[in-house]
Amino acid sequence: MGDFNLALVIVAIVVCILVFLFNIYLLINYQHPDDANQAYFPKFVVVFGLSISAISILMLPADVANRQACRHAIYNGACNLTLPMKELWLAIYIVDAVLVFFVIPFAMFYYEGDQDKTIGKRIKSAMCWVVTTAIVCALLLGVLYGLAGKADFTVRHLSSATASFPNSFDFNSGQQCIGNSARQCSAYSASASSETTWTMRATFPEYVVALATIVGSVLFTIFGGVGIACLPLGLIFSFIRRPKAVITRSQYIKEATELGKKAKELKKAADALHQEERSGSKGRKWRKNVKAVEKEVLLLEEDVKALEEMYPQGEKAETAWAMTVLGYLAKLILGILGLIVSVAWVAHIVIYLLIDPPLSSFLNEVFIKLDDIWGLLGTAAFAFFCFYLLLAVIAGAMMLGLKLVFVTIHPMKWGATLMNSFLFNVGLILLCSISVIQFCATAFAYYAQATAAQEIFGHNLQSLRGIKYLYKYNVFQIGFIVLAGLTFVYYAAFGWRRKKPSAKFQLSS
Repeated sequence: MGDFNLALVIVAIVVCILVFLFNIYLLINYQHPDDANQAYFPKFVVVFGLSISAISILMLPADVANRQACRHAIYNGACNLTLPMKELWLAIYIVDAVLVFFVIPFAMFYYEGDQDKTIGKRIKSAMCWVVTTAIVCALLLGVLYGLAGKADFTVRHLSSATASFPNSFDFNSGQQCIGNSARQCSAYSASASSETTWTMRATFPEYVVALATIVGSVLFTIFGGVGIACLPLGLIFSFIRRPKAVITRSQYIKEATELGKKAKELKKAADALHQEERSGSKGRKWRKNVKAVEKEVLLLEEDVKALEEMYPQGEKAETAWAMTVLGYLAKLILGILGLIVSVAWVAHIVIYLLIDPPLSSFLNEVFIKLDDIWGLLGTAAFAFFCFYLLLAVIAGAMMLGLKLVFVTIHPMKWGATLMNSFLFNVGLILLCSISVIQFCATAFAYYAQATAAQEIFGHNLQSLRGIKYLYKYNVFQIGFIVLAGLTFVYYAAFGWRRKKPSAKFQLSS
């Protein structure tokens, strides 16, 4: 058994190294050419943040494997090499909170600072924003921890008289306790007045994790609820709206001319906004116009991509069209598989979390049976379902960013992603990863029982004052299901329609 624990430690180290190398690969291939050989600090933050988010998702399956390592231990030293999961959880999520609320905002303020200013002035400006945020957060955390940083546990006070030790034990449904006259134990026959509240102060790291989880849970409920439906349905309806045939050259010239006019309008608008920025008149209207330009540029790029698909050019035009057709077929297959996973998630939430008592443990039983087939099969399926939730959050954020004005759009594009977009998406992933893990620890409580994650995200988190009512009444789970249903209805009503050409772009005056 000790050898198994050592192997678990080695696997954890190897996985961390592979995750770090994979994130470096993503950064190199997604970064914009303008950021090559510069912006090293934001790049380090991006790689480190992505690694922390991926490791945090993988820690829950590792926690389950860590628990199983000592299940059949036969000597005291068998579990000496198990991972200290509780300490690792707290360390990961404290680092997560520091990255989200301090390091990433500093990197974004520094990167987006006026390029005409010196490096010292850009650092000073970014530090002013971050220090102000740090002071406000520290005061808020201190006040909240002092006033409400306690956990209330409902316990029952029991007492009984002593009895002689019997010569034989005879327990059955009618004789549940020791003693000739004892029919029911005190826990069954105790009155309601025996219940009392046991209060203890939570540790400060656990309270910080709890508050970060609440902030992430709000975003997770909104983005995840929308994304769990739009992620698979978006792929399926993308196949439905696909170009059916190659357009003629005259049609291509006509569409390209219109897109060229739109590009000139956006270039003119961007130059005007840059001129306003230089003059120092960056008010609310300016920021609103910047977001409007970003949205129109993204839509224009999508139109250009669609036009290139409908009229492939070059010597390998036929090959390009064949790859386009295969790409849409792949989207259909992935969309159908994703729809199955999404339906399984929604059904599991309703069956296991919202109905009391649960009708079935559903996916928990599936993972356990997969573990019986092969030791890591259930753990791998468990990790996949957790990762799928994180992908749903990202898909929901992108969809709402296109539909709503107040959400800043930061698309990730192969070979054309600026560092501010990288940082924004890393911050979103980090913030929501806390809630994804907490949500999975609750949804798969039967499979992940007796783990360190259950201790942190289960009883302790759900017993904190003020916070516990959000979990007692399943606020986040209900919101998740409602938004998933509304998104499904929206796609059923409008998802199959082709996008109409946008009107002439104008800045608000």
